[in-house]
Order: sequence, then structure tokens, then C-alpha cells
Amino acid sequence: MNLLPTQQRAGPVVWSGIIAATCVLLFLLQQMLFLAIPFLLGIVLYYILQPPMQRLIRMGVSHNAATLIVGSVFLLLLVAACLVFIYWDAGPSDSWQDMLGKYLSGGLEFVRHTMLSLEQQFPILKQIKLARTVNSRVSAFTGTFVQKHLTDILVSVAAWLPSLLLAPFLTFFFLRDGLRFKKFLARAVPNAFFERTLYLLHEVDQTAHRYFQGLIKLTVLDTAVLAFGLWAIGVSSPLVLGLIAAMLAWVPYVGSIVGCVLVVMVASTDAPADPSVAYMAIGVFITVRLLDDFVFMPLTLGRSLHIHPLITVLMIFIGGSVAGVAGLMLVLPLLGVVMVIGETLGRLITDPRLRARHRNAMELRTRQASADLAT
Repeated sequence: MNLLPTQQRAGPVVWSGIIAATCVLLFLLQQMLFLAIPFLLGIVLYYILQPPMQRLIRMGVSHNAATLIVGSVFLLLLVAACLVFIYWDAGPSDSWQDMLGKYLSGGLEFVRHTMLSLEQQFPILKQIKLARTVNSRVSAFTGTFVQKHLTDILVSVAAWLPSLLLAPFLTFFFLRDGLRFKKFLARAVPNAFFERTLYLLHEVDQTAHRYFQGLIKLTVLDTAVLAFGLWAIGVSSPLVLGLIAAMLAWVPYVGSIVGCVLVVMVASTDAPADPSVAYMAIGVFITVRLLDDFVFMPLTLGRSLHIHPLITVLMIFIGGSVAGVAGLMLVLPLLGVVMVIGETLGRLITDPRLRARHRNAMELRTRQASADLAT
């Protein structure tokens, strides 16, 4: 028996329901963001740790034992990484406030130099006093940013830390009880729709699996290439900068801009007398983004979500307007999962043979239940 549905594309009614359901879920996730972010991190960790756990199971280790082994090894590695970071950060260095001020000053100096260079190349810009206007606006923004926003940001980050501890806890139970939960859902489905429901569960799992594992591979590639490029032009801490910029790229558009600004600030601070280093850093970042779009993404994420580019762009803007930065991060994987569920449910509802099988099964159950009542 063929368990796969026929290749019938979803119609406008189904897609309207998919988009509406995605927007509703984004709105609900925004209201429960303290739980949605740890849940998302837990899913990412689940798909990272799932391959080694399955390898242990194929070697003959029981499911619970494999879960404990993989979880314990991951926890030990996490503790070791935290200890290394604490030891590295405990060395004699400037405080983070001084370091932030230094990089901001370097970035502002780069902006001033760029504006002056533009005025020398284009006299009309000098007539409208572009450099003076931009410098005054940027100085006013940076002068009030620390007082108005930095304290609120730090308090918000501190408030988020306890909820992030839920991520390893959720990951452990995803690994241990994920298969049981799938069986629990499958048992609640009528027998006529059972084959298609199995396909639905498999496709939802594979869609999330392809997306999150592809995202991790894409992050590793971006980090390696960006770190190599920054190292080649002499920027300090290239690996850390590459990793931060690659993770910021998880947020479409906004994250890439923030990552580029961060790289330029560090490059301009490292070489204040040589603006060409900052320009080369911009070139490296743009090159990595082009490689990301045309080489790395097809090799990692590829067409895993099978979403039309127009719908992708529209949903990114809708996700940002509905749920802010969290919506930008969550909208694509959430849309992919809802799309699989919506298309499969649409096929189930519109398939006349499945509906006939379900009606026949209900009639048989009714006859069987009432057989002894007629005597």
C-alpha cells in the first residue's frame, strides 16, 4: 500500500488557512515568549543530539540508556565550556563597559572618516554639510543610548537567563519521550486516516529536522569562512566575531545588519589609522553573505521547506510586525511545520476515498455496538 499522498498542491483556501494559523501562532508565541525561546532552543538541541543517540541505539544500547549517555556528555561539555569561558574572562582585561565604549568610539571615528571622504569626492555633499549632520545625529544617539536603553537591555537579559535553563530540561524529555508522544497522537486518529497521519507525523518531523540541522551546518560554514576572512585582514578575535555574526544571521535581514556593524566596529577600533581594514571587513562580510545565499544555503537548508520565495519574504515581514525579533526568527520554521500540517489535512479532508472509508468504519462500529440490542 502506498502511504504517500498524491502530488496535489494545496489550493488558495488551504494556503489562506496556513498563513492565518501561522500568524495566530506567532501572536500566541509572543505572549508566551519566556517559554517559546527555551522551547525553540530545546528543539534545536534535540535535532543536534538526535543523530548520536540514534547511533548508540543502532549499536545495541537501549533508548533510555542512550538518552542518558548523550545528555550526560552534552552537559559535561557545556560545563567545561562555561569553565573555560570563566577562566578566560577572569584574566586581566578591560571591563565590558570600557570595551563597549572603545568599540563605539572606533565605529564613530570610522563613520566620521567615511563622511569626510565622501565630501571630498562629491562637493555637493560638502555644501549640505553631510559629515557635520551625520556626526551630530550619531553622537546624539550614542550619547543617549547608554542612559535610556542599555540598562533596560541588561535587566531584560538577566530576567531571561532562568528561563533559558529550561532548554536542556526540555531537550532531555524530547529525546526520551518523543517517540511515545508520536504514538500517543497516532492512536487518537481514526483507522481510515491512519496511514496518512503517519505520513503527516513523519513529514513534520523531517521538515523540522532538515531546517534546524541545516541551520546548524550553515552557522558552522558561515563562522569558518567569516573567521578566516577576518583573520586574513588582521581583525582581532576573528573566531568569536564570526560565531556571533553567524548566530545573528538567524534573524533575517536585521541580524545580518547588526553583525556587519559589529564587525566594522571591531575592525575600525583595531586599526584606527587605517580605514581600509574596516572597508575590507565590510567586503569580507558581503562576500560571506553572497556565498551564504548562493552556495551555502543550497548545500544546507536548500529547498527543505519548499516555500515559494515570495511567500517567504512576505511572511518574514509579517512575522516581524506580529512578534518582533522573535517573529523574524520563528516565522520560517513555524510556517514550514504549519504548511506540512495544513497541506496534509487538506488532502485528508478532500480525499473522497478516505472519507468514504471513515463513514463505512463508523457504520460498522454502530452496527457492531447495536447488534445485541435488536434481539
